[in-house]
Amino acid sequence: MKNLAGKVALITGASRGIGLGIARMFAAEGADIAFTYLSSEEKARALEAELQAAGVRAKGYKSDAGNYAEAEKLISDILADFGDLEVIVNNAGITKDGLLLRMSEEQWDAVIETNLKSVYNITKHAARHLMKQRKGSIINMSSVVGRDGNAGQANYSASKAGVIGFTQAIAKEFGSRNIRCNAIAPGFIQTEMTDALDAKVIEEWNKMIPLGRPGTTDDVADLTVYLASDRSRYITGQVINVCGGLQM
Repeated sequence: MKNLAGKVALITGASRGIGLGIARMFAAEGADIAFTYLSSEEKARALEAELQAAGVRAKGYKSDAGNYAEAEKLISDILADFGDLEVIVNNAGITKDGLLLRMSEEQWDAVIETNLKSVYNITKHAARHLMKQRKGSIINMSSVVGRDGNAGQANYSASKAGVIGFTQAIAKEFGSRNIRCNAIAPGFIQTEMTDALDAKVIEEWNKMIPLGRPGTTDDVADLTVYLASDRSRYITGQVINVCGGLQM
């Protein structure tokens, strides 16, 4: 039996990278999928068709999860279209790197809004439905730099540290309603963004990773499927690294 059969999942920021990998694996595991995107209508419709070809319901919503009102409408629209929502993957994220002395207020605010406020927005607006049905799994995408920090990423590190604190607070608030909340902290994951890096930079990263290679989107998606499934029914409030041993 497929691990996510019968579940409706929302994945924010699923048009590329880790979110795309999660969407594809969720479909393979039988979940009906609502996903968000910000720009390319053509890519969104193509992803819809790809997921539907796996035999599940799928729909993309052009929505900015960092915007409170848009997030509220998104949850309302998903419940109207799918009739249910049980799994939430708060994956939307951006980077605007720079040393603190050169970091603008816009760079700080944009990263905090997209990476952290979006998690609050989506969880807040979905909470009433999840509590009413007395079940749900919320999975928030953090990062290893949310624990250790990283020079040139004060905004990103702060946003991902905030995701960890939010996750643990919500696990305590929602636990009595059988709603679980966990965070995943990826390390160096190979995506379209990392593909643009110089080969020497990737080589240096690999030297720091005990397993000797970057992670793949499937490495993250495998854990996400587990946390979304009933097999993780007694796991909540945890932050789990997917980093090949980069952080221990």
